[in-house]
Amino acid sequence: MSKNVKVEEIFGSRVFDRGEMKARLSKETYKKLEKIMDSGAELSLDIADEVAAAMKDWAIEKGATHFTHWFQPLTGFTAEKHVAFIDSPSERGKVVYEFSGKELVRGELDASSFPNGGLRATFEARGYTTWDCTSPAFIKEDAIGKILCIPTAFCSYSGAALDLKTPLLRSMQAVNSASLRLLHALGFYSSKRVTPMAGAEQEYFLISKDKFLKRKDLVYTGRTLFGTMPAKDQDSAAHYSGAINERVGAFMKAVNLELWRYGVPAKIQHNEVAPSQHEICPVFLSANISTDHNQLIMEILKKVADRNNLACILHEKPFDGINGSGKHTNWSLITDDGINLLSPGDTERDRLRFLLILSCLIKAVDRHAGLVRLSASCVGNDYRLGGNEAPPSVISIFIGEKLEKELLAAAENSVPSEDDDENTLISTGVSFLSSFNKDSSDRNRTSPFAFVGNRFEFRMVGSSDSIASANTVLNSISAQSFNEAAEIIENAENKEAAVYRIIHDNIAQHGRIVFNGNGYSEEWRAEAERRGLKNISGAAAAIEYIVAPESISLFEEIGVLSEEELRARCEIRYESFVRQLHIEALSMVNIAQKQLIPAIVKYTRDMALSISAVKKACSGADTSVQENALTYISSLLREAGNALAALEKAISRADSITDVREKAFFFKDSVRPLMQELRAPLDIIEKHMDKKSWPLPSYGDLLFDV
Repeated sequence: MSKNVKVEEIFGSRVFDRGEMKARLSKETYKKLEKIMDSGAELSLDIADEVAAAMKDWAIEKGATHFTHWFQPLTGFTAEKHVAFIDSPSERGKVVYEFSGKELVRGELDASSFPNGGLRATFEARGYTTWDCTSPAFIKEDAIGKILCIPTAFCSYSGAALDLKTPLLRSMQAVNSASLRLLHALGFYSSKRVTPMAGAEQEYFLISKDKFLKRKDLVYTGRTLFGTMPAKDQDSAAHYSGAINERVGAFMKAVNLELWRYGVPAKIQHNEVAPSQHEICPVFLSANISTDHNQLIMEILKKVADRNNLACILHEKPFDGINGSGKHTNWSLITDDGINLLSPGDTERDRLRFLLILSCLIKAVDRHAGLVRLSASCVGNDYRLGGNEAPPSVISIFIGEKLEKELLAAAENSVPSEDDDENTLISTGVSFLSSFNKDSSDRNRTSPFAFVGNRFEFRMVGSSDSIASANTVLNSISAQSFNEAAEIIENAENKEAAVYRIIHDNIAQHGRIVFNGNGYSEEWRAEAERRGLKNISGAAAAIEYIVAPESISLFEEIGVLSEEELRARCEIRYESFVRQLHIEALSMVNIAQKQLIPAIVKYTRDMALSISAVKKACSGADTSVQENALTYISSLLREAGNALAALEKAISRADSITDVREKAFFFKDSVRPLMQELRAPLDIIEKHMDKKSWPLPSYGDLLFDV
């Protein structure tokens, strides 16, 4: 970091946070607004007017010329429409700046132009954005200038949610209410608010922009549709947490400075397992703000990369043969008086509360495993999940053997047997290195949903995906389970006995989902099937769980999504699945037809001419090596040509299918296998052709030349 930059001076400098609000608003208004942000009281227009005036003055002082309602439609990306602060000039022709409370609170957009699943017809265009005062506004600065970005929700004319944020905020309300109800039923009255916390560990690839632009598959789809690993890959483990090269280090430094200015507490950076793969982790915050921050992180990673002649790739599986990228989402529940509900606690009373909550979460995840799987489903993740680099498609929970023993003991209202390993010291055998207590359980990187001491790590979310859906589902299923437990305790004469009975019932009925072993093993797949756990093999198969009867009942019961909103999201997910695979298939055909096959034809022609020239120049020369190579490549070329024709035919067939679900499964079951059939022979040919003749930058060029 340059000497004249201090983190404490720049952190949050582009954010209209509570400190700025407190300094610029009247004491009475700030107190009311703080209550609204913390407890959900209704926002009046008077308060909005004063906030808008203060926000405008602050933004203009910072050099902003426009404002925008920054929202997260069902594209998975963010969206914004810029509006200048200037209004009609004064009589003297001077610029007048205007920004009212009404403009702060409400914006209007064409809702039919965003994915809406039939909630908006083309002739029914009106949609609204509305200010989310719990997430601070910020100023975005790039080539377009400085824009005041106001985080908002997005809904239709009828109030139906058309975004990812609205259900998330509703789910946060639901889990807050249910958690407090459960705490009060247990006799814990000090807490007045429970906030779901989240933190996303963002993985990404970084490659040369010049080479990226020569790979139209990367440009169009985010992943390589052709290509094979060079002799060196990730097996040497030399890249993981290795020394960061200076070009990448300069990029990371620039990213950190940008994020800190936006108030994003970027904390950890390192090289990941695969070559050219890296990770950035922020400090965990409320699920709402963490979701906004993660969207900013993805955007800034790409922008800073572009400025440095690099390309940041967020696809879940951009390269075959090496690890893809995920987004491990850490989730917990924190009270306003500092209690982590997923921390075991120090007293027996706290411990029993923790075990009850843990058993409720086990019940929630088992009952809604399909919904949990759906929340991490996208086309890119289909290429990643299930391999020996990411959690399998079967949802399970890791809690560790020690904690499992405690749960089982609590289920029988007994004391667990002494654990010989508890508080065991780890010693390195070097006298001057400190000994330390080992954790109560190991970490399990093969588990989709792993307990890591005071939070759960949901390891399935894809690197390009928003964390909003995952957090919405976790909040919602927890709220339902907590409410059910609270009702039993509230109506029980002996509350402690009721707690033990709930733990017993939850473990007896749902303990099958707890698995502490190797989730990558074939034995686990067989065991999971024996336990009756769902193995949902891909995004297309997971989509239907959003409209399963138990999902509709869940979301309507706690007020997160209506059946109409769920069915709209179901259709949008099928449409997105089809659209992405359609682009991949067309890109593959285009690259094969226009680049690869012509290059191979030229190469084989030149080889044939070379063989003829050798025979002519030297009668009786042995050209068997060249002839065998020519025969082999020609046979592979014929195989590729047949596969190309079959793929084109399948794409044409898909275009005639009108039912979106049927089309999604056709792409999954028919088109995608044909894409692999086309890729296989062309990848083999790449290994046999010289570098100058192959028209695409190789994996070696992309991954080892940054």
